[in-house]
Amino acid sequence: MLMSTDRILVSHVGSLPRPPTLSELLIRQEAGETIDAAELARQVEIATTHVIDKQVEAGVDVGNDGEQSRVGFQTYVSRCLCGFGGESRRPPSRDQIDFPSYARQTELRFPHSARVANAPAALSDVQYVDSAPINKDAARLKRMGSRFSECFMTAPSPGIVATTMLNQHYDSHEAYLTALAKALSNEYRAIHNAGMVLQIDAPDLAMERHRFFSYLGEAEFLRQLELHIAAINLGIEGIPRERIRLHVCWGNSDGPHVHDIAMTAILPELYRANVGALSIEFANPRHQHEYDALRTNPLPAHMLLMPGVLDSTTNFFEHPELVARRLEQAVSVVGAGAGDRRNGLRFRHVRWSRIRGGRGRLGEARRSRRRRAHCLASVMGAGCRVTLSGLKLAWP
Repeated sequence: MLMSTDRILVSHVGSLPRPPTLSELLIRQEAGETIDAAELARQVEIATTHVIDKQVEAGVDVGNDGEQSRVGFQTYVSRCLCGFGGESRRPPSRDQIDFPSYARQTELRFPHSARVANAPAALSDVQYVDSAPINKDAARLKRMGSRFSECFMTAPSPGIVATTMLNQHYDSHEAYLTALAKALSNEYRAIHNAGMVLQIDAPDLAMERHRFFSYLGEAEFLRQLELHIAAINLGIEGIPRERIRLHVCWGNSDGPHVHDIAMTAILPELYRANVGALSIEFANPRHQHEYDALRTNPLPAHMLLMPGVLDSTTNFFEHPELVARRLEQAVSVVGAGAGDRRNGLRFRHVRWSRIRGGRGRLGEARRSRRRRAHCLASVMGAGCRVTLSGLKLAWP
């Protein structure tokens, strides 16, 4: 993965807003309606051009296609996997149960959306049957993404597919995870073979503690987490870990999050993933205090940290000074926890939201603070890389 020792590099988590026309087509297609395939392809081309232009304008170094061709970051897999049908009954989150008014507000805000709570279920053996869509996406990004220093593409973890597109066929959850890992390995390899950095989207490793596994105690959940990590490792087998980044979060929602599992509880298991970078949110009000978890559980020597430093679920524009302070926290805590490890201070991943100021800058505020972060990185003898997730792109 691309790194830098002289300035902060910028990337983001992956999924960017689709324009209304494209969203409508994707939702209708998912519902089984007959749509104009040529018009869908045209709208994907238009939307991808737009999000790439916006990323370049914002100063993104490591960019992607914004997942414009996909109806959802995990449920899109029905386009390449067989064995799905019918309807899942995904359990609600504990936030939705304990705060019913919040659940009602969410329903009113998103009355017409993709199938997430009622996605197709696994009704027979899950197998990989169609590589054409991912190859087409990769070819489009390769054609359009030449202005990026590096391109990445996302694919869901076996666990987030298993906890969204529920099992109605396999004897156990573990058997279903294994089948998904073997099937999705084809998608992972296609991304890698296209020359892209692979990002595994795995919110299940934190979020499902208060949703799919809400009936379990913490120790039991951590045993399930071990299975989910093993499934990821099975799926990415053979791909160099330095070409893989793992994204983990507690759910991209503005809910209460009072039942989120603490970062310190899951970090040891996350470190078992055979990946080169860990992308995890640090900016939302429920988790921005958890940098100390990295002191207790220092990063493995081979792993980069991608700390999210902007909250994508709020309408507030975080002040650049606040973002700079969050950057300092990330640098200081990884450095402090690294001891004498030469690459302990490598870190990536800043969540950025409509902050202007050129490539890799956080506006003009407190340049000295930014230079100090670079000096700390140099003292530790490691690359300093920050990427942005949660880029907010508004469609007119």
